Amino acid sequence: MHLYVSENPRSLYLVTSSQEEKSGRPRRALVFRAAEGSTSQAIVEFLHKDDIDFSNTVRLTSRVIKGCLGLISVAQEMFLAVITSATEVGNTRPSASSPETVARIYEVSFYSLTSSTWDDLAAASDALPSPSYTDSVDVMMMQRNEAINQNTSAAAFEHPCAPLTKILSSGTFYYALEPYWDISSRLSQRLSRDHKTRKDINTFDERFVWNEYIIRSLLDFRDRLDQEERVDLDRCQFIVLIMQGYVGLFTLALPAPPTNGSPTIATITLISRLGWKRAGTRFNTRGVDDDGNCANFVETETLFSTDQQCFSYVQVRGSIPLFWEQQGFQTFGQRIQITRPQASQPAFERHFAQLTEEYTAVHAVNLLSTKENEANLTAAYARHMQIAHGVFGSDVDITHFDFHNAVRTGGHDSIVRDLRRLESISDNIDRLGFTMCDSSTDEIITEQKGVFRTNCLDCLDRTNFVQDILSRTTLEQYLTLVRHEWTRAGSLWSYHRELWAENGDALSRIYAGTGALNTSFTRSGKRTLAGILSDATKSVSRAYINNFQDKDKQVAIDMFLGNLSDQRQVTIFDPIHDSVRAVLEQRLSEYSITKHCTIFAGTWNLNGRPPSSESLLPWLFPRSNVPEPDIFAIGFQEIVPLNAQQILQTDPEKRRIWEAKILDTLARRSDKKEEYVILRSEQLVGTALILLVKAQLTSVIRNVEATTRKTGLRGMSGNKGAVGIRLDYHDTSFCFLTAHLAAGHSNIQERNADYWTIVNDLRFLKGKTIKSHDNVIWLADTNYRVDLDNETARTLALSDNLDALLAADQLKQVMDAKAAFIEFEEGPILFRPTYKYDVGTDNYDSSEKMRIPAWTDRILYKGNQLDLTTYARAELRSSDHRPVFAVFRAEIRIIDYTKRAALSRMLLESVTSTAPGEKLDEKLASLTFHLDNMDLPPPSSDETAWWDSPDHPNGVFPTFDSSIAPARQSGNPFDSPTDSPLSASPSSSDEELYARALQLQTPMAPTLSGRKPPPPPPRNSKPSTQNGDV
Repeated sequence: MHLYVSENPRSLYLVTSSQEEKSGRPRRALVFRAAEGSTSQAIVEFLHKDDIDFSNTVRLTSRVIKGCLGLISVAQEMFLAVITSATEVGNTRPSASSPETVARIYEVSFYSLTSSTWDDLAAASDALPSPSYTDSVDVMMMQRNEAINQNTSAAAFEHPCAPLTKILSSGTFYYALEPYWDISSRLSQRLSRDHKTRKDINTFDERFVWNEYIIRSLLDFRDRLDQEERVDLDRCQFIVLIMQGYVGLFTLALPAPPTNGSPTIATITLISRLGWKRAGTRFNTRGVDDDGNCANFVETETLFSTDQQCFSYVQVRGSIPLFWEQQGFQTFGQRIQITRPQASQPAFERHFAQLTEEYTAVHAVNLLSTKENEANLTAAYARHMQIAHGVFGSDVDITHFDFHNAVRTGGHDSIVRDLRRLESISDNIDRLGFTMCDSSTDEIITEQKGVFRTNCLDCLDRTNFVQDILSRTTLEQYLTLVRHEWTRAGSLWSYHRELWAENGDALSRIYAGTGALNTSFTRSGKRTLAGILSDATKSVSRAYINNFQDKDKQVAIDMFLGNLSDQRQVTIFDPIHDSVRAVLEQRLSEYSITKHCTIFAGTWNLNGRPPSSESLLPWLFPRSNVPEPDIFAIGFQEIVPLNAQQILQTDPEKRRIWEAKILDTLARRSDKKEEYVILRSEQLVGTALILLVKAQLTSVIRNVEATTRKTGLRGMSGNKGAVGIRLDYHDTSFCFLTAHLAAGHSNIQERNADYWTIVNDLRFLKGKTIKSHDNVIWLADTNYRVDLDNETARTLALSDNLDALLAADQLKQVMDAKAAFIEFEEGPILFRPTYKYDVGTDNYDSSEKMRIPAWTDRILYKGNQLDLTTYARAELRSSDHRPVFAVFRAEIRIIDYTKRAALSRMLLESVTSTAPGEKLDEKLASLTFHLDNMDLPPPSSDETAWWDSPDHPNGVFPTFDSSIAPARQSGNPFDSPTDSPLSASPSSSDEELYARALQLQTPMAPTLSGRKPPPPPPRNSKPSTQNGDV
């Protein structure tokens, strides 16, 4: 196929070539252009080539296009991604009834729908024919293109998609050459589908399709075509789904029975499918996320096929499914931090729930060593697995095998013997089995009953070594059953070793930037000096790449997958679905609820002192008549002395001591109702932030991330700076920040600069910033002072003349001038200045410096869901600062996605159902949703409530019988018609619920909590699933 462009309006044409048409593909074109004024919405048409006027088009590239990967918005422009170079790897299963051929991608190009700036029209200057296949070329168009080429080459811009091009052109992406087979799914999964579903390109394993984010709009466009058009689009093979990983195969001759003397032709194939849901590079992506997706997750399938049977054996690998990471500069000693040791179990169990649902049973093989950092991960892994046994029973189990110790003891040769002798391994090889199918009928004869899940630290070298052994052992079992003499075929095992060595190299290059270690042994079965030297070189290269190059690569990966917080997915113009989406957002309250939670935020400058015998209860539980907080956000400054040694290498032990002190205080409190766990903690030299939550909330708090930003010595030193922790509590996001800003009475501008450095440069994963969150709370030693002389400030403070003091408060002045903390609020300050005291006393500083009393310790907040209930200080005297605390009542949004899907289907049905004579365009044009048009009941007062009336005593409403409801005329096209089959359902379905709700008065939320609440709506039955969500 070829790619053409025309201007005014700018359009790209992806058209079938004459050669493709001779082979049976339809004469069709896929036409793309940007919607007017939009960089994230495209207009796409699937047309016959004969219906397009190509006289004003030119060939955009001389390269033959292999397929389209999708649409992506980058740098305020929209780009079409196409494959411009790929080679055929081979037929992975020649014995199948139709070919299952794989191609490897070597080059991907991005062409803009919104601008000609990035066009590569140099190749178009060689008088390429237009799709009309005539010899004439539009001379004027060619001259214009040459002028554009000269201008753009002079500018020498870097293409906005250059990082994406580099990743996608790395030779690690593959796609199926035939549209009717699914490369993303293992053999047993494909054969278990019915014939129609098996050939549908929209049926795939979403875990392994890497361009799902950018191709989704085109797949939705395809689904909206009628059946005949959809078949034509599939036959054109414009849409390509790609996976990342490795595909390799060899064809070989094996001895056959002495019937005719001709050998059996067999094919051995290895396919590794890398998951994208927690994709990234070695030091940037570790462990698990809250949805149970783990880093470097790979499904590897060994296929062995002859004209009689086909054998399939599947294994998986993946990072240890706990919350752990490696921050800072990493060399050859791995500094591992388990970030949420007490809150990992829900995500751990989600991960294994996904695996058992997909593969039935899972036996984990942990290859970490029993020394130093790896031992801590192994111990945590074992603890979580022991708890998970209560959930999964015998479906999930684990074997711990210290790979490095085994190599030290007996060399690499001993690994094979030791693994096969382990009872837990050999028993599970027999129990889990393999898949075998009949080559002529594709009938499954026996199916694999579970998988081995192997891991080391990176899930690369050691893991690949062991998976090679498990694959060979299982293949030997199969060959023993079907043709025993093939187990002694040297060429087969030579190819098997080569495939696994190449597989190890490919996966290692993706995750770590170099080939795998130990592959010399995998290839030859021997450990050689050349192999040892090669491994040493690779280790040095990895250290450099992972520390200095991988961050940019991680950003490019996140951009391609749509993970960046400020990204907008490209949609294809569709007035019906666009209107439904808009109205869904307006009707959020109909498919979501809110609940309240209590948040405690506290900040304390510790002056480098360890915990004393002084109780923390007056600070952490200042009021006895309020609910226990759901979340504690505790910020410390100067948790360690700010000396050169600590700045160069911070000691985390002081933070751990304070964590233990806080947990002990929480455990010893009177009338204890809930258990608390540390959700996350993070430290930057002397600044530390600790988040604790009720243990029962760990399953609904997700996407917890921590980060830091230095501001000392112009960003080079961590003696000053900020620590941030963000999270999602159900569907509401929070960002907590503790900071220590520049010191010095007159250094106001430096403090302002520190604030802006933090706001602009503090980044969480996937591009999230402080501004990305619904609610933000600062709890910090801001170091802003009071602009009064010492004697006046002390007199005013001791006489509690706080208004006069606040008039001279630097932070208030800065906020009024909008020089910092713009849009943030602070509660009324009704307490004396918190700085600076003589330690252990209530006396302000009596040292030689005689510091002026000031409110350096502050809590500021921003967010519509936050309601401040308390802002005060606690009288703890073990530091020269007094701790400050604030208590917030926060509103948490909980979206019911099942209800949302039901409402979406109702709206879609209402819009698409047109009455005789009714024009759909007019109906779409009238789509509105106005709350102010709805009749509201009289407002409630202290004496009466709108829901408590003579007609409805105590808020009791009679049951509404939809079968006798009078017909209702409505100008709202989103109201479900009374004759709709959904509305006519006699059960309490979502449709009936919405129909009933429209008959009632619109509720208003009461403001007083002492009154009886309004009655709850009837419970919904399971919603209809006849239409998909939009």
